[in-house]
Amino acid sequence: SGDSLSGGGKRVKPLRPCQSGAHLGPAAGNMHFSIPETESRSGDSGGSAYVAYNIHVNGVLHCRVRYSQLLGLHEQLRKEYGANVLPAFPPKKLFSLTPAEVEQRREQLEKYMQAVRQDPLLGSSETFNSFLRRAQQETQQVPTEEVSLEVLLSNGQKVLVNVLTSDQTEDVLEAVAAKLDLPDDLIGYFSLFLVREKEDGTFSFVRKLQEFELPYVSVTSLRSQEYKIVLRKSYWDSAYDDDVMENRVGLNLLYAQTVSDIERGWILVTKEQHRQLKSLQEKVSKKEFLRLAQTLRHYGYLRFDACVADFPEKDCPVVVSAGNSELSLQLRLPGQQLREGSFRVTRMRCWRVTSSVPLPSGGTSSPGRGRGEVRLELAFEYLMSKDRLQWVTITSPQAIMMSICLQSMVDELMVKKSGGSIRKMLRRRVGGTLRRSDSQQAVKSPPLL
Repeated sequence: SGDSLSGGGKRVKPLRPCQSGAHLGPAAGNMHFSIPETESRSGDSGGSAYVAYNIHVNGVLHCRVRYSQLLGLHEQLRKEYGANVLPAFPPKKLFSLTPAEVEQRREQLEKYMQAVRQDPLLGSSETFNSFLRRAQQETQQVPTEEVSLEVLLSNGQKVLVNVLTSDQTEDVLEAVAAKLDLPDDLIGYFSLFLVREKEDGTFSFVRKLQEFELPYVSVTSLRSQEYKIVLRKSYWDSAYDDDVMENRVGLNLLYAQTVSDIERGWILVTKEQHRQLKSLQEKVSKKEFLRLAQTLRHYGYLRFDACVADFPEKDCPVVVSAGNSELSLQLRLPGQQLREGSFRVTRMRCWRVTSSVPLPSGGTSSPGRGRGEVRLELAFEYLMSKDRLQWVTITSPQAIMMSICLQSMVDELMVKKSGGSIRKMLRRRVGGTLRRSDSQQAVKSPPLL
């Protein structure tokens, strides 16, 4: 349900729940679109004022559009896919809208954007994605020009690539792969992630960059040196490591990521295992190093910032990790004893992300008015034992990213069950060229643990 519910002084908004038992397609469940507010803006060259709708992705402003632009998108999608496939679009009005009608249209447009994005056919269409890319570039007023973009590897090594400001995520990923000399058929095993670099040098993952955005614009529009773009493997099943390890560059990327994850404490290692890993590293036995690392707890997991859960008790401080088709919740008991609860995605009946915003004093909200800090929660219904389902709730600013991880794990399981493969040959877009640099940049081996 996309309707807002009032109660307890908060505006509570459920995002789309995802069923783990059905394949929802690559476009479903992996991003949350919202239009939380509108703006009254003056027209160009002193023209008449108009209402602008601020489209947010995962709570961050992506672009600002007019009703007429969204109507144009709707009509283009209708020509391509037929009216019966599209969700309802708010109709035109002959006269100026009242504030109440502006708010009603905002809610209708928000539901429309969510429905289109969650449809596997419409949400992955080039018409929809190119509309969002153009709108992002226009909103941030970034001219199309060649720039140098910094992309980090997991070990902090910097890769500088020459791209256009209007290059989409796949273009930038291809440019990074070309700079590293990573073969085309291995590009699909890696993705670009937007992260926030914390004071201690560790990364807090914000989201995986999507096909509807321009990476250069996405990272520079945040106007903070804390935000970076990182290259990291994008699959969960370590069986796929074999494909990547066949190539020298792929092997080095996996090796660098694994060493980095061990140093951060993401992968759990005993003293004896650490001694064995260090010995293999000194011998430069990278494949043997990775084979041993694959046996370690939390290998290949993505770790989130410390947060709060209601398991095993209310307001319990936990650290959540995602990987190997599960969510892991670690908590430290009195006496420094570490306890872990693991939740398999195959035992989750469903999950949902909800956002709640404190209302202004008085308990009412006005359209377009400033709102308080958003509180995000991921809740999933879990089969604890035979015939006993229980809801587990995690409160974290990274709740949407956790949901994205759950969905991608489900998608990967479904692909494997159907006998498919994640190996992806590059799509050659019409008029598109793959720029390769003459000077290839090698992936350096990381220092000793």
